[in-house]
Amino acid sequence: MYPGGLCLTEGGLAMFDVLIYLFETYIHTASGMQVDQDKLTDDLTSVGFERKDICNALGWLEKLAFMQETNALPYTSCQKPHLIRIYAYEEVMRLDSTCRGYLLFLEQIQVLTPETREMVIDRVMALDAEQLDLEDVEWVVLMVLFNVPGHEYAYKQMEALLFEYNDGYLN
Repeated sequence: MYPGGLCLTEGGLAMFDVLIYLFETYIHTASGMQVDQDKLTDDLTSVGFERKDICNALGWLEKLAFMQETNALPYTSCQKPHLIRIYAYEEVMRLDSTCRGYLLFLEQIQVLTPETREMVIDRVMALDAEQLDLEDVEWVVLMVLFNVPGHEYAYKQMEALLFEYNDGYLN
């Protein structure tokens, strides 16, 4: 067991484990993710993460930052009411019906907007997992909402949903 409750997976710790560790460890620090990447990589390596997974996780976070800074998802600007998101085959393979239903639920209660939903799906598709469970999707939603300016209230709502339904613990 590693800090943050992470378990060693076969073949080492995966990129997603690095992301969760970073999120748990650095979310409440004053500097947040504005840490020297070389030092951060050394710190993560000393905890037991593989350099490849660390680089992939940092790249994942950089892409998320790029998406929100440049509005890299222009196709989400169409916000007509009552539109339903149709998932591509690859997305269906990665996100089971429970996960897709949960994303729809979060959008219906306005925790996610069409833009943040697309960012979540994009970041899910960029993970190194064949299929994700609901807990994994919750983490991705939290990471996206935390990193997108102007969605602080949605982040707080998501955090409250998780704490309320998980007996005060974030999965």
